[in-house]
Amino acid sequence: MAQQEDHFKKVISHAKEYGYIFGSSEIYDGLSAVYDYGQNGVELKKNIREYWWKSMVQMHENIVGLDAAIFMHPTTWKASGHVDAFSDPLIDNKDSKKRYRADVLVEDYAEKLNQKAEKEITKAAKRFGESFDRAQYEATNPRVLGYRTKQKDATARLARLLEADDLAGVKALIEELEIACPLSGSKNWTDVRQFNLMFGTKLGASAETATDLYLRPETAQGIFVNFLNVQKTGRMKIPFGIAQTGKAFRNEIVARQFIFRMREFEQMEMQFFVRPGEEMKWYEYWKETRLNWHKSLGLGEDNYRFHDHEKLAHYANAAADIEFNFPFGFKELEGIHSRTDFDLKAHEEHSGKKLQFFDPELNENYVPYVVETSIGLDRMFLAVFSKSLQEEQLENGSSRVVLKLPAILAPTKAAILPLVKKDGLPEIARKLMEDLKFDYNVVYDEKDAVGRRYRRQDAAGTPFCITIDHDTKEDGMVTVRHRDSMKQERVLIEKVKEIIETQVSYKVWMS
Repeated sequence: MAQQEDHFKKVISHAKEYGYIFGSSEIYDGLSAVYDYGQNGVELKKNIREYWWKSMVQMHENIVGLDAAIFMHPTTWKASGHVDAFSDPLIDNKDSKKRYRADVLVEDYAEKLNQKAEKEITKAAKRFGESFDRAQYEATNPRVLGYRTKQKDATARLARLLEADDLAGVKALIEELEIACPLSGSKNWTDVRQFNLMFGTKLGASAETATDLYLRPETAQGIFVNFLNVQKTGRMKIPFGIAQTGKAFRNEIVARQFIFRMREFEQMEMQFFVRPGEEMKWYEYWKETRLNWHKSLGLGEDNYRFHDHEKLAHYANAAADIEFNFPFGFKELEGIHSRTDFDLKAHEEHSGKKLQFFDPELNENYVPYVVETSIGLDRMFLAVFSKSLQEEQLENGSSRVVLKLPAILAPTKAAILPLVKKDGLPEIARKLMEDLKFDYNVVYDEKDAVGRRYRRQDAAGTPFCITIDHDTKEDGMVTVRHRDSMKQERVLIEKVKEIIETQVSYKVWMS
């Protein structure tokens, strides 16, 4: 646990040091849970968004994109249920004066039990070596079974209490489990109460005539209200999907864990419209498809797991999270939800407009069912960044800090390095940079010894360093250094683009 916390601190400091993430308006002491993406961060974020968009829209003929406005008619949020039901159960610690989400306190308690069980399993695996049977050990070891039983019991009871809106029961559960304030260790809790998360604002030139609006808390509703616009103008047939990326805003009282939970964040969502009765088939399809997308980035299959929801949202008949092993344990990265026909029917009712599809094969009109995939871009950024940041011990006894970002996502694909700042080497390097910059984001670096420049690019996550030396003038060859293996190879300068392409091509990563 301490090792994880230590790694998380390194992630936060490295993100700032290398121009990935800064605290918002830092010179004025910033705002809690609001962050700015720096020169490298904005590139990594753009590349993640593009990797999602290409795989979701470009690779599927029946999925199209949309960019809906952040401001929406206020009745939208009445229809969606956000005005009445979009709230978190909050609890205060009387001694530390800190506020927490009651459900997160219980979930963190359950995750600690999970980590204790995993620790026991890891110790046993070392003890028994190759003969270790993990499944049998999990099924028979009393200590592991005890941890797992307590974990499942806590989350199941929490789900039942939240389902019944029994806030007194949630407080009693926290007290029974002896959950303490993470900051002070105190168990002196207030009652649990609900808090609506939407930011209110006003639209209009004067206070008297202004309309009360909300900043959107999710991007999905912009898709639902445009269902017919897209279906008719795109001549779309069921099943089809509408994808969207964009900012959403939630007044998170307990925002924490760096960019994991923020007040202003970005979502990447796709709503897939299907025939009633076929939603579970598509729900399973998208669960598998989305998990495969995550695995394609090579961050380690063991870092993902499914978590089926015990408590379903008011609109869902099935829901699962793809959880990722963040530096603070397994947490939700992406949600896959079968939303039934709740959304379109609710907007039909509140708008008085029909939101139906005429199915020529069935010769009937119906309100489609919806299967949703929803991922937080900022959480995806944190998942990629935290798993990529590594410290390696080298054979010569030294160590290096390296950001092993998937090459397809790396902000800069190659650094062009003249060995010295004279003898015509910078001119050759500049010409190579001019040739490459139309296809790739590349940087030029001539400051410091070449070894130090390599280390700097390793820490920034650049997959390739291309060094131009005195021999280049004679043989037209350059040294290509690979970030992950540190292997160096001499290649003709004309081959550089081809080598980069093999590592950053969408065709390679997505097929």
